[in-house]
Amino acid sequence: MTAMNRIKGLTGACTATAMLLTLVACAQVEERTATEAVTTLDMEEYPMNAPMMREEMAADASYAIAPPPVVMPQYQNNERYDGEEVSAVQLVAEAPVSTFSVDVDTGAYANVRRFLSQGRLPPQAAVRTEELINYFRYDYPAPKTRAQPFSVTTDMAVTPWNPDTRILRVGLRGYDLPRKNRPAANLVFLLDVSGSMNDADKLPLVKTAMRQLAGELQRQDRVSIVVYAGATGVVLEPTNNTRAIRRALDRLEAGGSTAGAAGLRLAYDKARESFIDGGVNRVILATDGDFNVGVSDQDALVEMIEKQRDSGITLTTLGFGSGNYNEAMMEQIADHGNGNYAYIDSAMEARKVLSDEMTSTLFTIAHDVKIQVEFNPEHVSQYRLIGYENRALREEDFDNDAVDAGDIGAGHQVTALYEIVPAGKEGWVRARRYDGNRSDGGSVMREGGSGDEVAFVQLRYKLPGQDRSRLIQRPVSTTMLASARPARGDMAFVAAVAAYGQGLRGDTLLRGFGYDDAVSLAGRQDGYWREEFLQLASLAQTLDAR
Repeated sequence: MTAMNRIKGLTGACTATAMLLTLVACAQVEERTATEAVTTLDMEEYPMNAPMMREEMAADASYAIAPPPVVMPQYQNNERYDGEEVSAVQLVAEAPVSTFSVDVDTGAYANVRRFLSQGRLPPQAAVRTEELINYFRYDYPAPKTRAQPFSVTTDMAVTPWNPDTRILRVGLRGYDLPRKNRPAANLVFLLDVSGSMNDADKLPLVKTAMRQLAGELQRQDRVSIVVYAGATGVVLEPTNNTRAIRRALDRLEAGGSTAGAAGLRLAYDKARESFIDGGVNRVILATDGDFNVGVSDQDALVEMIEKQRDSGITLTTLGFGSGNYNEAMMEQIADHGNGNYAYIDSAMEARKVLSDEMTSTLFTIAHDVKIQVEFNPEHVSQYRLIGYENRALREEDFDNDAVDAGDIGAGHQVTALYEIVPAGKEGWVRARRYDGNRSDGGSVMREGGSGDEVAFVQLRYKLPGQDRSRLIQRPVSTTMLASARPARGDMAFVAAVAAYGQGLRGDTLLRGFGYDDAVSLAGRQDGYWREEFLQLASLAQTLDAR
């Protein structure tokens, strides 16, 4: 045998020996693990013998390598929500007019998905049904001209959970803005790098989200990066160099307390330095909302944000993480900053919000958009608005241009659903003893109204840079009421999402219509997000023990 062959033989023998020793060691570990499991069980069943058994185990050297017991972390829920009660039923004879501000936020949908994915039902206060509805796109026609920045669609169907009522849908769709026609954007990423962001679903996901947005920049756009923890600082001066932005993001690490208010001030200062006339000037805040150093009072923050908004710098908030998530803060400051609020629970959601929907998220085509619906008491006796509880406005606010309302971005859609009781049908509120004794003795229809109208829909909005609102008016014909059929297609899907949201909110007027009924109503769906909805609704069914 040559020297080389002898070496190969020795190597093979060593390898075989090593493998044999490994197998023996594994068998010993498995036997010891089994013994430990039995011993642990014995100590639980016979606590009087536990001290003696522990001494015997300590004397046995084979137990010296036993791993320490694994302690599963307990979920700490310090999250903060600012939910409203489910909208009350309104009697048309007493309150014929419903007024609210539009809402294009979608944060509640992704946040609810996070809870369900973790095997828990969300707090009812975390569910805003209008944000669940507006998470999806529907078959509304595009506006025919930019002279009116969005189209208005109305339709009606028999309510899936109550054959005596009808669902009235009001849908808006903003015009699309081609990429080449987008105005220049001056964006300041304001990133929370405090110690509370040191989880996998926080700062690492923030970096992923911001990389998505950096990939959508054009030559005329500029990005700055401001960070805050115990202190604040600028880590990237204005640039449109995607590589430089991503390198700056990669260097970020979490640690320290949360001086959120100071970070906002610095971010607004950077936005002011690079202000683009006629462009988009926006601060994009990414945080778990845990402001604990400096001005943490929500009212003081709102006042500061409104001043900046009025000077042309808007605010978008992106929420991350769990356990200490302050959604009440995130949603409110975005609303007052004339921006959007989204919750990012995955890289897929980051792509949806900051890549696929980036144009509608950033580029506003109509400001202070308000909706007002007046119901005709000759044809409708009761109604309720599904969702929009924290967007309600007074009737007199509709014509008051000084009252702030929601904005619509390019390509945005807004959907509102009313459940209405046709006159003569049984409603939620039974007839009162003295309903017929009105002092006027006649019709309550307003001047200019028509007996052929179920309702009258009005919208007010301002074009960017303008202070006076414009008005759109649409009557809803009684023909629509008379011809209402069971919900199908897009109407069935939006009704299913509404039922899912109201079920999570604990709505008592669904008459036993459950999550499985919502899945059946929606039917088969195409596309990732709609198919995912069916899975989430089915998951809610398994988790809800009510």
